[in-house]
Amino acid sequence: MSSVTVTTWYLEQTSPADLVAAEGPPAEQGVRIVRSQVPSPEFSRFLYTAVGGDILWTDRLGWSFAQWAEHLGQPGVETWVAYERGTPAGFIELNPSPEGAVEIAYFGLLPAFRGRRIGGELLAYGIGRAWDLAERWPRREPTRRVWVHTCSDDGPHAMANYQRRGFRVYETTVTEEPQVAMPGPWPGAGPVAPAGA
Repeated sequence: MSSVTVTTWYLEQTSPADLVAAEGPPAEQGVRIVRSQVPSPEFSRFLYTAVGGDILWTDRLGWSFAQWAEHLGQPGVETWVAYERGTPAGFIELNPSPEGAVEIAYFGLLPAFRGRRIGGELLAYGIGRAWDLAERWPRREPTRRVWVHTCSDDGPHAMANYQRRGFRVYETTVTEEPQVAMPGPWPGAGPVAPAGA
């Protein structure tokens, strides 16, 4: 099996003041960001595969229903979903740790919604929710750090979006990883022109 060199960047914010707001999409696009409050393995797996299918998200593909349910049911794990006129456009998953750090475990848009200023707004909104997470989960430590990692396999605009939102790189690694085929969400899926365009 052939391998590929993957660069991974770890980024962080250490204060809510680090967050830089984004210019969101025009109001007529009808974008809303809503927390998915009822843990739903089916919905979360749909988001994971639909967003990550063309950027090599594979680590959760083998998870069982029970594994998804256990993960989503952990106190403080949150999924925030961007909708454009009622259609899921992307999501951000927050995963807190006991010492007051919150990881942006996953963030991204379905291919058809990329390049339309939804990503910056969703990321900024999600970072804000990472910083105020303890307000919704009173038994959690207040957030002292928000972090994320991205790699050279991710979308071409991911790193720039994180940096524009105020994240700073604190570590970089380079590894050789097995080359894998893109898993989907299914062959031929990809950007389509919005209705009326």
